[in-house]
Amino acid sequence: MSNNAHDGADAGAGSQSARGFKVGVFGLLLPVVVIVGLIYSVVSHTAPAGAVNATSMPGAVAQRIAKVGTLAVADNSTRVQHTGEEVFKRTCTACHSTGALGSPKFGDTAAWAPRIATGFEALLHSALKGKNNMTPQGGGEYDDNEIARAVVYMANAGGAKFAEPKAPAAAASAPVAAK
Repeated sequence: MSNNAHDGADAGAGSQSARGFKVGVFGLLLPVVVIVGLIYSVVSHTAPAGAVNATSMPGAVAQRIAKVGTLAVADNSTRVQHTGEEVFKRTCTACHSTGALGSPKFGDTAAWAPRIATGFEALLHSALKGKNNMTPQGGGEYDDNEIARAVVYMANAGGAKFAEPKAPAAAASAPVAAK
């Protein structure tokens, strides 16, 4: 009998290790199956409606390789030049009407006097390239001549006597070349 009792103890230990192995494998396999199922679920919902194999459809391929954006070169020769007041009201007024971030207020002669003393070219350079907290205005929505007009408009309101810049030479000579 002692032999049978010994055999029963070994059988119980072997069966427990087999059970532990099965639980371990099941514990590892279950998350893998769940993850694969989730991936399949997400991938199957991204396919076009009614498509069996989205990669073989010419429309799907064309859509995947389509350009993200385009570049359009505008013809500025017929563009209307904005006045200094218009540019000021659209762009500059946010800071120069309130004095935000240390900018000289529109019409404040005391704040504009030292800036006017540096001359028009220095003011224009600061406007185009940026200075202190002011971001560069050159290369944006307005061309350099329009920015120059806005500088003249603000500086003249602050006591300067700058002449308003003329239209660019290319735009002014274009109608003459057509004659």
